Formats: sequence, structure tokens, C-alpha cells
Amino acid sequence: MWNVKTRLIVMNFLEFAVWGAYLTCMGNYLGKVGMGDEISWFYAIQGIVSIFMPTIMGIIADRYIQPQRLLGICHLIAGLAMIGLCYMGMTSAQPDKVTFIALYTLSVAFYMPTLALSNTVAFTILKDHGYDTIKDFPPIRVFGTVGFIATMWFVNCATLDNGSFFFTLSENVNKFQYTYMQFFVSGVLGVLLFLYCMFLPKCKLVAKTSQSLSETLGFDAFKLFKTKRMALFFVFSCLLGMCLQVTNGYATPFITSFKGVEEYANSFAANNATLLISLSQVAEALCILLIPFFLKRYGIKIVMLIAIFAWVGRFGLFGLGNPAFPGVILFVLSCIVYGVAFDFFNVSGGLFVDQECEPKVRASAQGLFMLMTNGLGATIGTLLAGEVINKYCYWTEAGFLIGDWQSAWFIFAGFAFVVGIAFMIMFKEKKA
Repeated sequence: MWNVKTRLIVMNFLEFAVWGAYLTCMGNYLGKVGMGDEISWFYAIQGIVSIFMPTIMGIIADRYIQPQRLLGICHLIAGLAMIGLCYMGMTSAQPDKVTFIALYTLSVAFYMPTLALSNTVAFTILKDHGYDTIKDFPPIRVFGTVGFIATMWFVNCATLDNGSFFFTLSENVNKFQYTYMQFFVSGVLGVLLFLYCMFLPKCKLVAKTSQSLSETLGFDAFKLFKTKRMALFFVFSCLLGMCLQVTNGYATPFITSFKGVEEYANSFAANNATLLISLSQVAEALCILLIPFFLKRYGIKIVMLIAIFAWVGRFGLFGLGNPAFPGVILFVLSCIVYGVAFDFFNVSGGLFVDQECEPKVRASAQGLFMLMTNGLGATIGTLLAGEVINKYCYWTEAGFLIGDWQSAWFIFAGFAFVVGIAFMIMFKEKKA
């Protein structure tokens, strides 16, 4: 019989495996089926639904449906929609754009709330069984990143060619990372997680004290903007959030585009872009361990500055590198730097908000932080990045997004650099 921790490890593994199957390689498929110019919208939709869907599902989980069951139901709807995307791709070389985007929106609208719901389920089950969430949750959560990486590797190598299924690191246009099969993998895992959630320990609904509509929706956290330091923090969180989805959407089409250049066409990196980008998630998992030391030693301002200038490195190294040796080393360094850029901003920012806010608005403040970063910031940033890339690059008939990538990456790096300088000048840290 599996113990509680093992069961939660499997849940976290599947939770992020669902996402990893398509998040970083979806752009390759979209470009081949005539939706390359809309890549930024596909990633922006994730930010748009993140503005309101987690709140709605949170209210339902608090009052009406046990969180573990609601988690499963959300995954069932999202998974079936993903399988629908696979069916559209299977039956048409160029799926109807409006229907495809609508089905995709349905899927992510029910997937994005599960990121918070899975935490709620894990925290509740751990507490109900006498575990310490601060001590016992992080080792469980890290398996989520492992799941994300595992499906990235799977779709990078899995190939369905003329009815034969096999794994390869060599060039093959039928690899899942280039086709609609990435959605099938995500959908099947989502349905599997739905079934799994039905057998998780119950998370009993707890009677809540009466709250105003404003408090229920988390609007009371907006009063934090009255404090200049917190207002600046949230504004810069939004600006830095604009960097979050840029490489998720465009890193693999960028690296894959080198297949259209004879000099790099047969390079390992150009033919295994999803595998290469997975190093970013490996670095992310490892860099979490550095945060407590850096926060205690240097404080939030220095840690945030490190994160901001790490984004400069993330974009700049892409602009300078190429898939052949030694240029590929710069790609690898960009992936390593991503761990610092992502964790030092997202995780440290969440800890800072937790420390600075009163207990009664702590949860709402975390919601506001997510709204400013993964909601508004990521949405605006992705759409603007799409405009920049569509200006400098174009899709070829062979399905490669080629053009002046270097200028695009340097524009993104320049933006992060300006944000870093402004943050350095304007944000004042509390003196101990």
C-alpha cells in the first residue's frame, strides 16, 4: 500500500507532466499548420485565463466540491480538449484556426487552476495526516519538475512513422515535438490524472467565516498599493513577468529554425530542441536550493536584481549562440541561467510577499503577485514578444521560423536590462 507522500509524489509528477508534453514545443507544430503568427496568442491565453479561473475554482473548492475531486474534474475537461486538438490535427493538415484556438482555450482554462488546486490538495492531505508542510512538501513538489522534464524528453524522442512507434535522437519530421501527438500525450495523462484523483484521500470541506465579496475575490490585497515599496514591487513584478513565457513560446522554434541552415541542419541541438530546452527545467529544480541562502545573506533587492540580470543573460546568450560547437555552449549556459532567472524571481518574490503582508491578506497578496506576473505580465509580454518576432522573422514553407533572431533576442535582453537598472534605482529595501 502506498503511503501518503508517495501518492502525492505521483500526483505532482502527473500534474506537471501534462504541461511539459506541449508547453515548450507547441510552437513547432503551430508553425507547420499555418498558425505560426498566432504563437504569442496561444501563450497569452494561458495568462488571460490565469487572471480569473484560479479564483473561481478556488471558491468552488472552498465551498462546494472537495479539492481532490475538483482537481480531477478540471484535468478531465482539459485532457479531453487536448485529445480533441490531436483529433483536429490528425484529420486536417491545417485545422480550422478558430475552432482550434477555442478548444485550446477550453483546455488551458481548466488546466491553469490545477496548479493552485494541486497545492491545496497536497497541503490539506499532508496536514490531515500529521505532516509538516514546510518540511515535507518541497521534496514532493520537486517531482512535478521531474514530470515536466520527463514528458519533454518523451515527446522529443517519441516518433510515429508509417505506423511504427520508436524513439530517436536523429532527425525525423514525425517526432512528437513537431506533430499533434504532443497534445495526445498531454490529454491521455490528464485523463489518467482524473482517474488517479478519484482515489486520493478526501480533503474535507471546512466551514469558512463569512467574507465580503471583495475579500472572497481577493480584492482587499490591492490596498497594498498604498505602500510605495509594495506598489513598486508589484509593478516591477509585472514588468519582469513579461519575460516569463517568451522562451517557452519561441525557444524551440528558434533552435529548430537552424535546421533550415545547411551548416547546422544535422546538429544534435537543432534536431532535439525540446531535449536541450529541458536543461532549463533541470536548472530550475536545482536553483530552488540556493534561494534560502541568498535571501538570508543578501536580501530581496539583491536576489531580485540577480534574477533580472539573469534574464538579460537568458536572452543575450540565445542571441549569441548557435547549435554547433562551441556556439551550443552558449545555448546550454542560457538554459542554466534560466534556473536563476525563474526561481530567484518567482519563488523569492512569493516569499517576500509572505513576509511583508499581514496574515489576513497573505493569501490574497499571493494571488495579486500571481496576477501581476503570470497574468498581466506574462500576457502583455508574450503578445509584445510575438510582435517583435513576427517583425524580424517569418515562417518558411518547410515550417522553419527564420530571420533576424539575434535582433529579437537582443531587444528582449535590452528590455530586461532597463528594468534591472530602474529596479536598482527605485526600489528601496527595509533596513534591518
